[in-house]
Parts: sequence; C-alpha cells; structure tokens
Amino acid sequence: MRLLDRYLLAEWLKIFGLTLVATLAVLLLYDLYGQLGDLRNDGARGAQILFFYAILVPSYLPAVLPLSQLVSLLFAVGNLHRHNEIIAMRAAGLSLWRISLPLWAGGAVLAVALWLLNASIVPWSVEHARSFRDNLHYKAEAKDHASDEVGIIPQLTYFNYTQNRIWFINHFSDYAYLGHGVTVYELDAQGRDKRHVLAAEGYFDDTSGHWVMLNGHELLFDASGQELRSLPFDKKEYPEFTEKPSLMKMLRERPDDLSLAELREALTQAPVEENPAMHAFAVRYHEIQASPFVCLIIVGLAVPFAAGGVRVNPMVGASKSVGLFFGYYVVQQLCTHLANPAYFPPVAAAWLPIVIMLGVAGWLFRRAA
Repeated sequence: MRLLDRYLLAEWLKIFGLTLVATLAVLLLYDLYGQLGDLRNDGARGAQILFFYAILVPSYLPAVLPLSQLVSLLFAVGNLHRHNEIIAMRAAGLSLWRISLPLWAGGAVLAVALWLLNASIVPWSVEHARSFRDNLHYKAEAKDHASDEVGIIPQLTYFNYTQNRIWFINHFSDYAYLGHGVTVYELDAQGRDKRHVLAAEGYFDDTSGHWVMLNGHELLFDASGQELRSLPFDKKEYPEFTEKPSLMKMLRERPDDLSLAELREALTQAPVEENPAMHAFAVRYHEIQASPFVCLIIVGLAVPFAAGGVRVNPMVGASKSVGLFFGYYVVQQLCTHLANPAYFPPVAAAWLPIVIMLGVAGWLFRRAA
C-alpha cells in the first residue's frame, strides 16, 4: 500500500510542480505586458525590475496554488483512470477514499502551506511590492516637482465614528506625508457641530502619534450648534487627533488589494461595530482566513469526476469538476455582495461558500465511492 501511495503522490506532485511553474509564468508575462512600460518610464533598470518581480511572486501564490492543484489532480487521476488502474485498484477491494488518501494528505499540506503564506509571506510580498513600486514612481516624479507635490492623493476623507470626527484633506502627499487643505469637523452625540479645525497644511507626527496643524483656525460652537468664536493659529498640535493617514489611504483601496495584515490593522483601528463602512474589509479578512479549505474542496471535486470520468471523452468529467470549482467563486462573490451587517455578518459571508462547497464535495465523493 505504501508503494501505491508513493506512486500516486509522485504522479500528482510532478504534474503539480509543472502546472504551478507554468501558471506563474503566464501571470508574470501578463503583468510584464501591463507594467513593464511604466516601470521603464519611472527609470527602473533591469536589476530593479527583477527585484520587483522577485518580491511580487509570492503574492500570486494564493490564487495559483488552488488552480494548479485542480489541474494536476485532474491530469494525475485521469491518467490512472484512462489506463484502467483505478478499476484494478477498486477490483482489488480498495475504496475510492483509500485510493485517494495520499491526495487528501497532499491537500491538507497545501491548506496548511496556504494558511502560513497568507499569515506572513503574502502580506510581506503585497506591501513591499507596492511600496517599492510607489517609491520608484515618486523618485521619478520628484525630479520635476517639489516634494510636497509628489505622490498626491486627492480628496482624502475619513469618518471616525467613535470620536464623531469627519476628515477632509484636499490633497495629501504620500511622499512628503503632508496634507494640504485639512478640514476636521467634530460633532457631538446628536450630530451637531462642536468644533471645526481648518488648516492650510497638516502632518501626522509619528513620534508623538498625533496630527500637527499649520496656518489655520478653529471654529467653536455652543450646545445648540451656533458658532461662538474663531481662534487662529500658526502651528498647533492636536493630541486627540490620532487618526493615521495610513488608515485613511487603506480605506481608499479595494479590500481585495490589501494584505491580511493591512486588513487586520484597518479593522483594529476602525472596528465594524463602530464603522459600518468597514464591513467589506471584514468580509475580505475572513475570506482570506477561510481560503485554505479550498485545497480540500478541490480534492473532493476533482477525484470523483476524474476517477469516474467517461471513457470516450474524459474531458466531460474534468469540465464538470472545473465548472463546480469556479462555481465556488460565483457563490463567494454572491455572498460578498449580499452581505449586510444587520442580518449577514462578515464571518457568515466568508464561510458560507466554504461550507456549501465542502457539502457538495462530500456528497459527490460519497456517491462516487
């Protein structure tokens, strides 16, 4: 039995490695086609381009690993079926579960590997690749512009539900880390104006952990929301203004473009309970945590169809398996768009597709066995 397990595992791993390399190569070529011109325009040299893609490659793995696993399983088990080896094994009294046991073990190992990747390597890859790309662009832009005009993010806004503060920054330089046209509206518990801070410029002091405003004035309001007085200032520190520009920038991004670490940081600083706008970020956070179970779903979908495929056209079984696999992503997107904090919490939206597809995979496997 050990010889059989090693043979099946070796066949799968051989095809899996080739599929993984080929898929990564296709993705890299596609990315090169879209970004190479921009990299060259920003002054990137050959060594810098190689370094950029070296740190970018790990970020592709969460998408590439499941797809490579599916294709390699279909080929490996399909080859055994076409040569009647599956029939011979089952005639010898082996169940489909026992035959596919090494593939289940391999799927479990891939699930653990994917979890470890999502926890550490992928966040590092996503954040460092983005930082490297931005810095390269900012350095090229700084040659023709002043530092506070480089890396401009227009209309940076943020609503701090906990402190009832609304931020509006006309434009923020991600290069100089300086905001121009900074306006902060403070409201009371009833939503009435309490204080307005308007400054020509402002920056976040990382050492003290709060904002410093330059060349502006404060507008103070009474309990009824009527303006009391205006207090001008040249420079004033606001220890209570602890909102980080990094959080404001993250909230402008699509949740799919953020790493697990960035999503965790955003949800820590702006919890869903205090900021309903964070619901989509919470759904994405739990989707990444649930994604390793896809590796087990793939085994449950691929093995029954590949092992019991139609002899005349084995692609029939393979196409059904692939269709169900992509059906998982359809269900995932549907749950994501239907998610609502009132009746469909982020955890449920993220895990429901996994539970559904695990049930489908289990039913297919039991029927094939």
